[in-house]
Amino acid sequence: MTTETQSADIQLIQRILPHRYPFLLVDRVEDIDGFTSARGIKNVTMNEPHFQGHFPGAPIMPGVTIVEAMAQTAGVMLGVGMDMIDTEMLIYFMNIDKCKFRRKVVPGDVLEMHVTTVRGKPGGKIFKFHGKAVVGDEVAAEAEFTAMIDRQEG
Repeated sequence: MTTETQSADIQLIQRILPHRYPFLLVDRVEDIDGFTSARGIKNVTMNEPHFQGHFPGAPIMPGVTIVEAMAQTAGVMLGVGMDMIDTEMLIYFMNIDKCKFRRKVVPGDVLEMHVTTVRGKPGGKIFKFHGKAVVGDEVAAEAEFTAMIDRQEG
């Protein structure tokens, strides 16, 4: 394992995560430091389907999708940091704790998801993360979440 940070563009993200439009919620992941930390980027646009109903005339990104974007960032970090590209892994939420929403996220915002691994190790199945989603210098949301990796045997 190198100490050099890495990044993942949308093509690499799609080789790690099974998610696709309209549920792929991270555009790029940067500053990947092994499986310990990473920073995801989501460019929020009016074209996203949830804005049709959440809310008409006042589009706000649903909080659950912000938490999902943090989790997808963590999934990409694990995929890169633990060399699980093209492995058809699935990652499932097990728990979400200490979730707080601080700021609305609206079209035009650039949402950054900062995730760190709290517990878990290479080869393991269960990981706990801390995530913080920010727009500029304002915290939009934060949460701790636990996930299980299901490595598909093929």
